[in-house]
Amino acid sequence: MVRRFFALALLSCCWALPMSAAQAQTRAVVELFTSQGCSSCPPADKLLGELASDPSLVVMSIPIDYWDYLGWKDTLANPRNTARQKAYARARRDGQVYTPQAVVNGSVHALGSDKVAIEQAIAKSRKSGAMSVSPVMLAVRDGQISLALPETEGEASGEAWLCGLTRNVTVAIGRGENNGRTITYHNVARRWVKLGDWAGHARSFSVPAQTLAGDGIDSAAVLVQMGSPERPQTILGAAFAALH
Repeated sequence: MVRRFFALALLSCCWALPMSAAQAQTRAVVELFTSQGCSSCPPADKLLGELASDPSLVVMSIPIDYWDYLGWKDTLANPRNTARQKAYARARRDGQVYTPQAVVNGSVHALGSDKVAIEQAIAKSRKSGAMSVSPVMLAVRDGQISLALPETEGEASGEAWLCGLTRNVTVAIGRGENNGRTITYHNVARRWVKLGDWAGHARSFSVPAQTLAGDGIDSAAVLVQMGSPERPQTILGAAFAALH
């Protein structure tokens, strides 16, 4: 059974990058809000692993903590992830908070285990202007993580966020709804770092790779997103790169 959570708060110039740079050609972003304590999540976790090999996508597991009381505390969950999911629901004004929930391009949600629904959400979000900034270029070189954003027409603006990911985390679950199961989670969000604001002009950012050291982080995603952490909106562009 899909698990839903409702809270009272709801509804109330560019440089030349090396050839190894990861360039996103309007790659779609799929954020999967999942929990080790949710029996309906494993099929979605498996699907996300399959989608991770698709070069047209940036996929991320975003483990939440509000099912921890069911008997198993999620070992990867972060209250910040839960806050992000609730903030999406506030921004959409639909109050929909559940697991497994896929939020596509920051604007449309779908059942995380339904591949067809996710594909439809990608198409729907693009029609409303998602992923309109291309190319977004991300490079890891000489101990630095560098991002280049292009000049764009119109009034596009947003925030550039760097997310440290662990590509594969296998967890043996000892209690709760998934008791006895061993599940692998893919591109698990471990750390969020704001790089800065972007107002449609060509701009570059650079931070030490050490910024993402620890927690098993071995790759990174960049999201250029409208809105704010309290009210995240459409994702305009994204990129993904391995750190090692």
